[in-house]
Amino acid sequence: MKIFKEIFGRIWAIWGLIFFMPLLPVIALLVGISFYLPEPYGMKLFRGSTGFYMTIFLYAIGSPLRINGRENHKKGTNYVVVCNHSSMMDVPAMTPFFPGPNKTIAKKSMSKIPLFGVIYTRGSVLVDRGSDASRRKSIDDMKKVLLNEKLDMVIYPEGTRNRTGKPLKDFYEGAFRLAIDCQKDIIPVVLLYTATVLPPEKRFFLWPHRIEMHLLPPVSFEGKTGTELKEEVYRIMWDFIEAKRAKKQ
Repeated sequence: MKIFKEIFGRIWAIWGLIFFMPLLPVIALLVGISFYLPEPYGMKLFRGSTGFYMTIFLYAIGSPLRINGRENHKKGTNYVVVCNHSSMMDVPAMTPFFPGPNKTIAKKSMSKIPLFGVIYTRGSVLVDRGSDASRRKSIDDMKKVLLNEKLDMVIYPEGTRNRTGKPLKDFYEGAFRLAIDCQKDIIPVVLLYTATVLPPEKRFFLWPHRIEMHLLPPVSFEGKTGTELKEEVYRIMWDFIEAKRAKKQ
């Protein structure tokens, strides 16, 4: 059974790659055009084209996305969004489908990938983690996203993909200080089964499985330190993931 899964997962990855590539130049072109449109029209074109693309792709690979808790995102309000991170599938599942228009903090190196880099850059605040100057600039850029562009700012506070087997890795405090500085509430988001679809420990492997996005109720920043806010959100997300695991068993 294990050998069958390993073989099928790699065959399925070939199918995913074959399906992914042909539409990529068209979507990259549309996203490229979105850079030159005034807002909110540029962001609408970006979200519309990437959402259309990813919807087709996720169904094609047998991994449709189910979103729960949309009512927790109040229309006309933007948030700092913190999400668990366990797979390379997390960002493409989040960016086009999250209820509010958003940008994601993301590695600058990924923006250099041909065609894909155009899409990646449009939806991101880019940071070179090896550069102190880049990290400082990214904080200013994220504040502009929240305060000037009025978009949601999506941050993965674990920093890197969780390979521990635990519900979450320890959180960095940056997202929570940002929420306090900008006076924005936090929406915790839990993505489930992205690591089943695209496991972080396997190379060139894809497995069909539904993906779930759960928007949890907003957490207020008021009257809290960054550490207190971080610990509160961490516990909420940990408990939710544990409850889901227990229910599945």
